[in-house]
Amino acid sequence: MAARGSAGDGALRRAAEQWLLWDKNPKTYAIVKQLLAEGNAGELQKYFGSRMEFGTAGLRAAMGAGISHMNDLTIIQTTQGFCRYLEKNFSDLKKRGVVIGFDARAHLSSGGSSKRFARLAANTFISQGVPVYLFSDIIPTPFVPYTVTHLKLCAGIMVTASHNPKQDNGYKVYWENGAQIISPHDKGISQAIEQNQEPWPQAWDDKLIDSSPLLHDPYALVNKEYFKDIQKQCFYRNINKETNLKFVHTSVHGVGHKFVQLAFKAFDLSPPFAVPEQKDPDPDFPTVKYPNPEEGKGVLTLSFALAEKDGARIILANDPDADRLAVAEKQESGEWKVFSGNELGALLGWWIFTCWKNNSRDTHAIKDVYMLSSTVSSKILRAIALKEGFHFEETLTGFKWMGNRAKQLMDQGKAVLFAFEEAIGYMCCPAVLDKDGVSAAVITAEMASFLATRNLSLSQQLKAVYDEYGFHITKASYFICHDPKVIQQLFDNLRNFDGKNTYPKSCGRFKVSGIRDLTTGYDSSQPDQKAILPTSKSSQMITFTFANGGVATMRTSGTEPKIKYYSELCAPPGNSDVEQLKKELDELVNALEKHFFQPEKNKLQRQTE
Repeated sequence: MAARGSAGDGALRRAAEQWLLWDKNPKTYAIVKQLLAEGNAGELQKYFGSRMEFGTAGLRAAMGAGISHMNDLTIIQTTQGFCRYLEKNFSDLKKRGVVIGFDARAHLSSGGSSKRFARLAANTFISQGVPVYLFSDIIPTPFVPYTVTHLKLCAGIMVTASHNPKQDNGYKVYWENGAQIISPHDKGISQAIEQNQEPWPQAWDDKLIDSSPLLHDPYALVNKEYFKDIQKQCFYRNINKETNLKFVHTSVHGVGHKFVQLAFKAFDLSPPFAVPEQKDPDPDFPTVKYPNPEEGKGVLTLSFALAEKDGARIILANDPDADRLAVAEKQESGEWKVFSGNELGALLGWWIFTCWKNNSRDTHAIKDVYMLSSTVSSKILRAIALKEGFHFEETLTGFKWMGNRAKQLMDQGKAVLFAFEEAIGYMCCPAVLDKDGVSAAVITAEMASFLATRNLSLSQQLKAVYDEYGFHITKASYFICHDPKVIQQLFDNLRNFDGKNTYPKSCGRFKVSGIRDLTTGYDSSQPDQKAILPTSKSSQMITFTFANGGVATMRTSGTEPKIKYYSELCAPPGNSDVEQLKKELDELVNALEKHFFQPEKNKLQRQTE
């Protein structure tokens, strides 16, 4: 979460006193009153030093008192700004309205919860005569973009912090096209929030909405329509009915349980075994250190145990807001393999294209078929596209870019079959222009059931995909660095490696054959040396292409003090010496760390398992 400039002691006290005039939540009010009485400048700085920055991902911060946290007052202020910004952009806002959903997060000590925040946001819009489609119960995040598109609304808000630690919450915003907002909307909304700080007259009276004719509950309708729409991706109903394959599902104390059960029913699959300790929503996430299935085996311990007990071979794990999916499969050896986001992206890309090809009536349509992935994800879709004749495009990191690009292509009459990012996010169904862990879970289950009829496991099919389209071996990690100056210096050094404005020509024994810098807009592979993808001076991102077919991207994280790297070695079809490829990539990564990161010199802390 980026923060604005700090305030002096007097300004901090004034900000806290102003807060007390506006805050009507007794818990956060008491915390701030106590802070003022104690007069501890360091503590005041923590709560009032800087307002949460509204970015393209909306807000995400810890719940608690003050302008730097998620709480009733900051939600009211944010929604007032967002409401004014929408009024400026849509003359028919009062006819069309907005949708608001929430997950199951709650924070006892500050009295904040996703449901409470959603109701306060709904109240803000309704007080201005704007219709609100407020879900009456918890939902997966993808239901909000789905509802925006399905009901042709102006915007959507999802109150969730996804897979963040339990004290966090977030406020995620979708535009009328059903995709997450991109610039310049974030700047416009941010300015409008600054201009609408004082709560409007009825801001705190959220009971008013219950009797308002402007309040609608889309829960029943969307539960019916969404499952009807994802059935367009169901191609092997007869196999699904007959399969003996057993699945375990965990929603990691989040919202996913009910919806994945319904998705299996929609595909005529027997319901997956649910991990009993994790199936019900619990804001304390008691059985996991981090509620993030991306962390791999630690989060899946209870799933492995249940799968062994019930004889299930495949585990499907959603993150708490059910927009991501991790998959594990029991191998012949008895070991469990957790697929990386890139491996599952390869499998789903192959599957969705194969289903399209087998069910497409029009042989010419392939020229209008597209798949997308983010620039730090595996290029396996590019290899499949080249061989099969459809289009592949890469976008900047994050589903906001893929969702918006997919919408542009669909508006031009193209078919966007699939999009994914390595952070276990998959868009398998054009009805949702964002990552969706519910549809991805059931489509993976159908794929596994189909493969089982051919006596193939997911791992065996993954190898078959690589055999046909070329092996794509990936390795990603990160270093932690809390000093922005060191990070700046590290990237400056790469841009002035052998004298001013020169990038490295090699990395250890590996020759660099191309450079794309999306911070400055330089791309050595383009005739005019200008990058095609949008550039952003506020974040660091450099991609190196190597003569041996390797690619490595170094970038800063928008939300954490990390410098991340993503590397991949792509071999042409027919090169099946996987161990040699892995060894080559390991050596490339070691060289990257040693020569480009220089962790000892820069005092960087390695990712710990």
